[in-house]
Amino acid sequence: MKKEYLELIRLIERLHRRFLDVLRAELGRMGVGELNAVQALLLSNVGEERIAIRDLVERGYYQGSNVSYNIKKLTELGFLEQERSSHDRRSVMVGLTPKAMTIVERVRDLESEHAAALERAGLDASTLQSAARALQGLERTWTQYIQFGR
Repeated sequence: MKKEYLELIRLIERLHRRFLDVLRAELGRMGVGELNAVQALLLSNVGEERIAIRDLVERGYYQGSNVSYNIKKLTELGFLEQERSSHDRRSVMVGLTPKAMTIVERVRDLESEHAAALERAGLDASTLQSAARALQGLERTWTQYIQFGR
């Protein structure tokens, strides 16, 4: 079991890097040189909602220092709009601009294309659901370890 566990955590890291490579390649094909793959992924995760920056961090999408830099950069580049929350002036809400929605729509199209490619390759929804359940179990195990230790 230890061997399989170690292979899985290495695979997770490689897959994340590979997905960023996929996004980087797509941005290149679109002629978008001002964004990096992490920023495109951040835009995709914001989606059509207005979201507090702290919620992005709490959802586990990004490291705190990284998200601040990327939010600032994306705002400067015209991909994000920021506004202070009317309920809590310390909280900053972000939302996508129309320029960003172009990127997000392409990322969503790409995700649909890849889902179809997986299906053509013989992977079905139940196989992916099983993989997701295994990864969710790993996430729960790590979360419990962080919270409670051994």
